[in-house]
Amino acid sequence: MHVIVATDGSKQSLEAARQLRSFADPAKVTDVSVVAVLSPLAAVPFANELSRPAVTDADDLGGLSFRDEAEAAVGVVVQEFDGWGPRVHQQVRSGSPATELIRMAQEIDADLLVVASGSRGLSETVLLGSTAQRVQHSAPCPVLVSRPRPGHPAAG
Repeated sequence: MHVIVATDGSKQSLEAARQLRSFADPAKVTDVSVVAVLSPLAAVPFANELSRPAVTDADDLGGLSFRDEAEAAVGVVVQEFDGWGPRVHQQVRSGSPATELIRMAQEIDADLLVVASGSRGLSETVLLGSTAQRVQHSAPCPVLVSRPRPGHPAAG
């Protein structure tokens, strides 16, 4: 079983990876691909809440690299699967998030796609709930849409 775990750099996407790990049988999951999608039309840098403090000063945005931030966020999610068993792959893609996640699921013949809904990070500006919804309706495999639990640290 090959599972794709999407991250947008939000704490909610990290929680989605943790939820997958909490119930999935590592003996049945052979591969986990952690992916971030950079939107070429994004007006803000990749919103990585996972490996660096939030950038609050507009002057600090100049030093950020969209790809570096996305790779760092993917790396944090990949660490969640250390020692779990399945092979873990990491990838950063460019394009429309929903389209790229669906395309990747088709390319690797994924068995499950995990996305967070109600995220903060890039989801507030580009992904919002519409990406999870588009993926859910168009993916060639089952989709686990992870929602933040009220009162849970990842919920805000």
